Amino acid sequence: MHVDAKLAKPGPGGPATLAELTEEGRRAEREGYHALWSAESSGDPFLPLVPAAQGTEHLRLGTAIAVAFARNPMSLAYTAHHLQLLSGGRLLLGLGSQVKPHIERRFGMPWSHPAPRMREFVEAMRAIWSCWQTGGKLDFRGEFYSHTLMTPFFAPEPSPWGPPKIFVAAVGDRMTEVAGAVCDGLLPHPFTTERFLRERTIPTLKRGLVQSGRALGEFSISLSGLVVSGKTEEDMARAAAGVRRQIAFYGSTPAYHSVLAHHVWPDLGTELTALSKSADPDRWRRMGDLVDDEVLGTFAVVAEPDRLGAAVHARFGDLVDRFSFYAPYDHDPAVWLPAVAELNSSNRTAGS
Repeated sequence: MHVDAKLAKPGPGGPATLAELTEEGRRAEREGYHALWSAESSGDPFLPLVPAAQGTEHLRLGTAIAVAFARNPMSLAYTAHHLQLLSGGRLLLGLGSQVKPHIERRFGMPWSHPAPRMREFVEAMRAIWSCWQTGGKLDFRGEFYSHTLMTPFFAPEPSPWGPPKIFVAAVGDRMTEVAGAVCDGLLPHPFTTERFLRERTIPTLKRGLVQSGRALGEFSISLSGLVVSGKTEEDMARAAAGVRRQIAFYGSTPAYHSVLAHHVWPDLGTELTALSKSADPDRWRRMGDLVDDEVLGTFAVVAEPDRLGAAVHARFGDLVDRFSFYAPYDHDPAVWLPAVAELNSSNRTAGS
């Protein structure tokens, strides 16, 4: 299992300049991480990866995620291809669909049939990259996207490393199946469990892989997993409170109730949804209080820093090949270093 880092959000407490972003990449590589993932929240997910690439040699650089439907296949193909060249073939292109209100009202782009649209989006990008790599004709005609014009002036140089690997973020079965059918990797939602991955996500993913004639061993699963850890009892309590609130927030979203139902906790989702819509100013704390120790320990790996790596490996080692720490609470990033060392040691022992 490769252990990856998340790029801190720009702004107070996070890298804000080119020099700081360069050092963030160097630090991740120095501390033993295998990849650095940049998110699209309050800024562009690609730009921070450029200085991070400049300051590193082996670190993979990923987007987790870039909003696909805020763009079109041609514009994203250019951006990803250029970053693949700048980084020496180290880009992991993670895509997500976002949700209808954001696509239509924030980005002003069309929304329909997200799973079929994502499949076609990826297929269109692959057709564009193939045109650039081989010099062949561009002739992609789909239901949602059509790309039939490419002249030599607008065709970039081929990539010596080939096109970047494509990951897709998925919550439901349809998008998970799309990932298996046309992508190189899956980004499961953090609101998942070992049991849900094993009994629901992996079988669904395999149905998609059958369509592409591949086995699970030829595919990558990168999980940003919830973790509760800290050096003191106070740190552990604060971490647990933060993760309880995050679980409650996700659990209040009806689209995620399938995970709770899989564990026979459907009433918890209903309670969380109702409370989230109430006028109670203290509702978010109260929602967190509904997440008991059993639910917390099911959704999050709970362990002190010196035991966290072994706990992560024991829970997810045979399910995912990439893992990053999802810690929605204030913490010192150095708290993960014992786990990074432990997971890297496990990789060497396994010969990976």
